[in-house]
Amino acid sequence: MRIATYNVEWFANLFDDSGRLLDDQNWSGRQDVTRSQQIAALTRVFRALDADAVLVIEAPDSSRDRDGTAALETFAAHAGIRARKALIGFVNETQQEIILLYDPDTLQARHDPVGEETGKKGSRTPPRFDGTYRIDLDIDATEDLVRFSKPPLEAVIDSDLGSFRLIGVHAKSKAPHGARGRDEMLRLAIANRRKQLAQCIWIRERVSSHLAEGTPLVVAGDFNDGPGLDEFEALFGRSGVEIVLGTDLPPEEQLFDPHAAEALTSRLGGGPTSARFYIRDEDRFLTALLDYIMVSSRLRPMAHDWRIWHPFEDRACWQDDMLCRALLTASDHFPVTLDLSKPFTTPHQAPS
Repeated sequence: MRIATYNVEWFANLFDDSGRLLDDQNWSGRQDVTRSQQIAALTRVFRALDADAVLVIEAPDSSRDRDGTAALETFAAHAGIRARKALIGFVNETQQEIILLYDPDTLQARHDPVGEETGKKGSRTPPRFDGTYRIDLDIDATEDLVRFSKPPLEAVIDSDLGSFRLIGVHAKSKAPHGARGRDEMLRLAIANRRKQLAQCIWIRERVSSHLAEGTPLVVAGDFNDGPGLDEFEALFGRSGVEIVLGTDLPPEEQLFDPHAAEALTSRLGGGPTSARFYIRDEDRFLTALLDYIMVSSRLRPMAHDWRIWHPFEDRACWQDDMLCRALLTASDHFPVTLDLSKPFTTPHQAPS
């Protein structure tokens, strides 16, 4: 079974309000890329992935007038891929949903949120991901009210290999968008870092509860963070990714991602990357590791072949000129995949 996570920049711009593809020469949201070019590039990439399940980050939006799942299923039919059924969790108010595309012939998926519903006052115990979490990050003795602008998708996956839980994540961006002047940029960057860390603590609380029950678990998506990525890490002690991984916990309570593990040992650079952004003011590209697929200790023996489909860092992608160009055209992030093999058991499930 192949699982993928893929952040597709401005996917929503490729569909009209009826969920039909806008396969034309008008500009997409990507710079100097038409909608037709982005659709063609995404088609090539999704076909190359050939995944049983693709967690789409920044998926087409859903609202009273738009249906992101219908749009993605339209794209899957156009691309002719196996992962053709779409599952959404909590709809958010942005144009960036978290939606799972999966192959209904190889697995079944259902949304299964955990936690109590909360009102605006929130809860001091980890609530449902569409609620409000009251948390003190212990740096200013102030309690924060934390919400997800994009609540994580919690899914139960049933397959011939076994059943496991999936948490799909698009954590808060740390970039100080809209800041004017150095002081405001610093203030906003620190505030965004606080929110990002609080969201990762919330996710980690959910992870710990599942691991305590012995549930096989995959946590995947775009964390907008990683070890050593910014100067504020020293202020807060750890990156959000390290918090979710549980790097300070006993081995059985930790999650594992080999790219994250490599980044933790190469904080000065040279590690893997999964995103490439153009910095207009500096006329250069910035690369970073933001996208992960983490597995619990129960799944780790069955998980193998983690791969970032990077057009320059992955040898097979680099040698395939058409795929290389498609990856650069399709998005500012690159897909991450892993393969699961061998049947595994879930709690109270005896081996066959």
